[in-house]
Amino acid sequence: MILQALTSYYGRISAYDGSGVAPEGFEKKEIPFIIVLDHDGKFKGIDDTRSGEGKKKRAREFLVPKGVKKSVNIAANLLWGNPEYVLGRPRPGTETDVKKVEKVKARHASFVETIESLDVDDSGVSAVLCFLREDDFSSVFSHPSWPEIEKSGKNDITFRLEGDTGLVCERNEVKKAVASMNKRGEDDRLQACLVTGEMDSPTRLHTAIKGVWGAQSSGANIVSFNLEAFNSYGKTQGFNAPVGKKAEHAYTTALNRLLGRDSRRRIQVGDSSTIFWADENSVMEDVYADLFGEPPKENPEQINQAIRVLFESPRSGAPPITEDYTRFYVLGLSPNASRVAVRFWYAGTVGEVATNIKQYFEDCAIVHGNKEPEHLSLFRLLVSTALQRKSENIQPNLSGEVMKSILTGTPYPATLLASAVRRIRAEREITYPRASLVKAVLVRNSRYEKEVGMALDQNNTNVGYRLGRLFSVLEKVQEEASPGINATIRDHFYGSASSTPVTAFPYLMKLKNHHLAKLENRGRAVNLERLIGQIVEGVASAGFPAHLSLQDQGRFAVGYYHQRQDLFTKKSTDEEE
Repeated sequence: MILQALTSYYGRISAYDGSGVAPEGFEKKEIPFIIVLDHDGKFKGIDDTRSGEGKKKRAREFLVPKGVKKSVNIAANLLWGNPEYVLGRPRPGTETDVKKVEKVKARHASFVETIESLDVDDSGVSAVLCFLREDDFSSVFSHPSWPEIEKSGKNDITFRLEGDTGLVCERNEVKKAVASMNKRGEDDRLQACLVTGEMDSPTRLHTAIKGVWGAQSSGANIVSFNLEAFNSYGKTQGFNAPVGKKAEHAYTTALNRLLGRDSRRRIQVGDSSTIFWADENSVMEDVYADLFGEPPKENPEQINQAIRVLFESPRSGAPPITEDYTRFYVLGLSPNASRVAVRFWYAGTVGEVATNIKQYFEDCAIVHGNKEPEHLSLFRLLVSTALQRKSENIQPNLSGEVMKSILTGTPYPATLLASAVRRIRAEREITYPRASLVKAVLVRNSRYEKEVGMALDQNNTNVGYRLGRLFSVLEKVQEEASPGINATIRDHFYGSASSTPVTAFPYLMKLKNHHLAKLENRGRAVNLERLIGQIVEGVASAGFPAHLSLQDQGRFAVGYYHQRQDLFTKKSTDEEE
């Protein structure tokens, strides 16, 4: 299903002129340096295709023959590669190592043989072969750009004929030859492709997927059989699950394009590199990243704008997006050694996704300060559950599970509430993101019994919620009795009060009497005591419970947050009066 959807996406984008999608047998590659030759194969100079400054320099992309898969073997690309393959030049510092020098010579010989095997009558290819057979590259090594090419030893180089605008490997004769070579598979037999169902030559090794956060820079495989234990019926590698060459090129090209650096179809959610696409052009493709990604500093209203674009279309006369039946896909990928693991997969319609996203924002809505954003990004919510609020400390698999719950409208994973409550207890701080997250979990778990609202609910009789409110008022009493106090009861008693109330609240209620006695404003003291009485009245007559469940600990946090926001709201209203 995943490969079929990606193959269809390749067909969609390749149908547009100027899409820049690589045809079969080719790939898009950043080539930083180009050797310029004349028609006799004489060296004329080196083009530097990079732009930008410092470490942000980026090379221009060119269409080159698809690179071969390498590990420790010697395998040359056609008409492009690093200095070891193209010029037989060892990396600086390895010139005296006899074994490495011999290996570099073998690589260069393989590069020349690959071009000679092309068997085309083309002036560009002839010029390159003349230059390589001359075997005198002193003019290249003395060029001012050479030290920078040699510095990393990984900069790819290729060739261009003087007067041409394109590369030698982009010439028509070369393209025809590559297409012809591509039709001849590694195995002459034809099999039914598992993706398209058509008869095609199966692919032994699939193209590596690049751009997955945390994976190898050279790429990782999403389909591979690299151990004998994975083989069946005497078949090896990709022949165990035959995917035709056309389908293999289509799905890997589409995946690499979606995961590309400049892609607007990807976001990073925790440890999952998440990509999304639709069967047809859809507004959801344009705003999905804005809805869940962290807004840039120069545009903090990004999420609000995306929500308006998504859900206010009826006001402009357009059909509601919730009635859009275009297929929409979301795929979460994460690294696993030299492979890519599928963290989650969603296939639905644009309308279903829009409905569930709207529900997600409604579930997360909670009162907040005037300077805080109306909607928080998913990254900001998840990172609030992590140690030191760092993304690398987000619990493994949590981000993928949460994203799947959002898209399907199902309850959030139990680990999400546990993580939020654990950070609240450890740091003794109930922030806007944590309160929003806990409230969203509770609301979704009781979809048809709305027990936790957006703001303070004085009629909520849940013991956890009530005790949270009580704890907030007791802290307020202490703050007003001792202005400027460094540590409040929240710093000393939050953990015990939210998990084992019977061990904390009797002492806190006794301490409250001392704090109320210190208040000079007796009217304020009476009002606070009356509020405490109203809250305690709702607690079970059996007294403070010995233990609160994880769900009630979450309600405790939300009750505390609601009551504290309400206390500050009332204070500012009184001052205005």
